[in-house]
Amino acid sequence: MSLYQQGVPIRQISQILKLSRTTVRRVIRGKWQERTRRESPYEEISPLLPEVFKIAKGNVIRVQEILQDQYGRGVPYSTLTRIVRGLDLREDNIKHRAGTYEFGPGQEMQHDTSPHVVLLGGNQVKAQCAGLVLAYSRKLFIQYYPAFTRFEARVFLDEAFQFMDGTCPRCIIDNTSVLVAHGSGPDAEIAPEMERFGQIFGVTFLPHVIGDADRKARVERNFWYVERNFLAGRTFTDWQDLNEQAKKWCTEVANQKVKRSLGMSPEAAYLMEKPHLHPLPPYIPPVYQTLYRTVDVAGYVQVDTNRYSAPERLVGKEVEVHKLWDRVEVFFKNQKVADHPRLIDKRETRITAKGHHPPFNRQRAHEGPCNEEKALRGQQEWLDQFVEELKRRSTGRGVMPMRRLLDLKRTYPPEAFAKAVVQALRYGLYDLARLEQMILSQVAGDFFTLEEEEEP
Repeated sequence: MSLYQQGVPIRQISQILKLSRTTVRRVIRGKWQERTRRESPYEEISPLLPEVFKIAKGNVIRVQEILQDQYGRGVPYSTLTRIVRGLDLREDNIKHRAGTYEFGPGQEMQHDTSPHVVLLGGNQVKAQCAGLVLAYSRKLFIQYYPAFTRFEARVFLDEAFQFMDGTCPRCIIDNTSVLVAHGSGPDAEIAPEMERFGQIFGVTFLPHVIGDADRKARVERNFWYVERNFLAGRTFTDWQDLNEQAKKWCTEVANQKVKRSLGMSPEAAYLMEKPHLHPLPPYIPPVYQTLYRTVDVAGYVQVDTNRYSAPERLVGKEVEVHKLWDRVEVFFKNQKVADHPRLIDKRETRITAKGHHPPFNRQRAHEGPCNEEKALRGQQEWLDQFVEELKRRSTGRGVMPMRRLLDLKRTYPPEAFAKAVVQALRYGLYDLARLEQMILSQVAGDFFTLEEEEEP
């Protein structure tokens, strides 16, 4: 008040006393009074709570019930939880001092996955974002997959190691069953195929302790950055386009941005870390999954609900199928017999390579005139004309009418057949039943001699 009476401005008084200007004004108006916390009527139960809390095994609802049943004290749940927090009875409420992880160059990598929603081909698709980061330089690499099994894990890590142009001897992962066979944390056992894969690059996969996700915070915090920077406003045509844009974003944006904790960009820090990385092996075997399939009667093998063609000569035989990330290769007796692009985002679809399935013989047989038509043509002009008109009025190749006409020609005398056909052409008559009656009328006198019996 004395400062105000001396003409000191309210703003300056607030800065000197480190009080808000609202508080200073209230003091000047004489409305200031020190607020005191009222004593709660339930505070007297505090000495009972540690023992009751232990009996109830940390369940505050059971603590409330025990206090009511055994001590006759009905305490509101919100009040009870406030008192429990004040007594620090729960270990998870006790805040511990936080530390930091320090990594030397080439010492550690961190890998994890996170589900993201991406706009793929005009549709919202849930995809698994896989990330790998070098713990020292913070250099990042991400890729997307429709699912993340051990096959996709090997595909991603193979590409990630090549993107980094080297590896660290230790790779921290979570306790996912994709890489871990059983167990967790330090006691976990890595799946044999993933362990062999790591040996190729000199990498050991180490799961962190359950509940200690901060152990791989280098890669964890990047997923938030990916969702709000890389995916924001971007659309993708297919999985290949998505991963190509992701790789380009890592190179041109994520690894070029200066990080405050580093004082430089990850790419600049990587130049210092690169000499400490384990070099890649001279030969990197391709990543594929081996499947054994029997070529079905239609000439296809099935991989992930989709069907891929194989040469027709292999129907019923067992073949070896190599499923790569973007291709499906079929081998028979160590010889590649088929190579197809893999249908990643489709189901119940089949793909047929040119030359695998020639036309059926019955299709070739149904091309051109039938044998009966060939037997009728080329003998008489009037017969060719009748055959042409009869075929025009028939469905398909007219096999049945041609067969019936050929039977009439072979059954009855040529003269009677010719006269009947010429007469049918004159009147535009192409009903073969009527044609047969006309033929019979021509041969009635020759085939049937009807002589009247003489009376005795």
